[in-house]
Amino acid sequence: MNNKTSDIMKKYIIVFLLLVTGVQYSCNKSLDPTVYSTLTSANAFRTKSDAIAAVNSVYARLKGPSVGDNFTYWGTRYFALTDLTTDLGHCNYGGDPGQLSFALWNSSNGLIGENWRYIYKLISNANNAIYNIGPMETITAAEKAQFLSEIKFLRASAYMDLTDTWGPVILATENDIASPDYTGQPPVTSVEEIENLLISDLTTAIETLPVNYVNNAIYSSNDVGRATKGAALTLLMKLYLRRHDWQKVVDLSQKVMDLHIYSLYPTYLGLFAESNKWCEENIFSVLADADVNGMELLNHFGPESHPVVENRWQYYAVSWDFYNSFNDVDERKTCFFPEYMGVDGLLHTQPPTLGAVPPAGVFYMADVATKKYADETSITYYDGHSVNILRYADVLLSRAEALNEINGPTAEAISLINQVKGRSHAVLLDIADYDKTSLRDAILQERGWEFFYEGKRRQDLIRMDKYDVIVNAYLNRIGQPSNVSMPKNKYFPYPLNQVNVNPNLSNAGRE
Repeated sequence: MNNKTSDIMKKYIIVFLLLVTGVQYSCNKSLDPTVYSTLTSANAFRTKSDAIAAVNSVYARLKGPSVGDNFTYWGTRYFALTDLTTDLGHCNYGGDPGQLSFALWNSSNGLIGENWRYIYKLISNANNAIYNIGPMETITAAEKAQFLSEIKFLRASAYMDLTDTWGPVILATENDIASPDYTGQPPVTSVEEIENLLISDLTTAIETLPVNYVNNAIYSSNDVGRATKGAALTLLMKLYLRRHDWQKVVDLSQKVMDLHIYSLYPTYLGLFAESNKWCEENIFSVLADADVNGMELLNHFGPESHPVVENRWQYYAVSWDFYNSFNDVDERKTCFFPEYMGVDGLLHTQPPTLGAVPPAGVFYMADVATKKYADETSITYYDGHSVNILRYADVLLSRAEALNEINGPTAEAISLINQVKGRSHAVLLDIADYDKTSLRDAILQERGWEFFYEGKRRQDLIRMDKYDVIVNAYLNRIGQPSNVSMPKNKYFPYPLNQVNVNPNLSNAGRE
């Protein structure tokens, strides 16, 4: 287009916009809008339904409040920090996930920033709900206690994730709502102080929340996805596991087991099937319905160019190094797509050696997709897979870890581990083969096999003081330098956009 034509087009566009604006104004100026209702602090939070809606808004933040962003937080984003940054995760894309995959992140990484933002969105919803439900006089004391305990459990889960990821963070509670400071630059709060709040909140939740919601007096249906006594006990157990308070882990895991409502699901693959929304192993999970409020797990985890699971990204994949660590008899090794004839007419398979050139008709995959959130029966864009945040296998292995730290290998610790192994037909442990150190290593490996892409690997490696050792060894095996340095990489850097507005978030020593 030449300059003269361009100038003429610009004039026509300006005239058109002026005409449209004039029409809109002439039409709207004669209208006298009627306001039928407004939502204010005076008429909100007046009924039980209002309170339940506020509680549900906090649950919704675990994955995203609408279809448009149901790939946030536990809907996929959090896995980028917890698993992609370890020996098991791999991403063949560049940019933010590629940085994380090779332990080359910095404070401007978009996934680091998004996780911070969406976790704090949950906390914001939680604080608002606590602040407004607390003074309500139109609900019973039992209802109020139930709602507040659910919310505080969810907030505690979010703060556990924040402190796992960033350590000291800004502590925001319902007390900040009464006198908000929108231009303030709050300092970070120590992990210990945040944990003290969580211990208090979770202890109250344990006393208040029901074991389940069957025939519940407050909710009209069996709402299996809500926080329960078992969930609060398990989250508190996880907090003490992080603190290496082994006896409290033993005590709390026993209380979970004594509820007698949880057990291992019969098959590992069946546990993660899209059709299995909830089962006896679920303690707390993010639920989804493909037809109503599905997630994008299938898109992020599904294999590329697959003839059945079509049009997926293989965004969060598993390293061949980790895949090859499974014993062939272990059912969990079948939870992958290691070889298939692609829609591109090529055989997609594992390269025999690093950097091998494929022969004609073959495509060497850089990594392997997992079926955990992408089984062959899933066909919708927004899938209905559940995400298990807390499940019974974690209680068993956490208890085994604590028992080993207290007394070394015991018959009970070996039995707990073998229950998890036995479900997948893996080779069982023999107590005669282990001392405390070697059993600790075996538990760490078992947790990797059992919980890959369930948001636990990085914290497990850090807790057992193996993050730099194991991840650097993996990076070296794939031709990368040792990029993990401790204690610098114990926590991620605070997001750059947050540091720019709050200098109290210092990244000194984190980058």
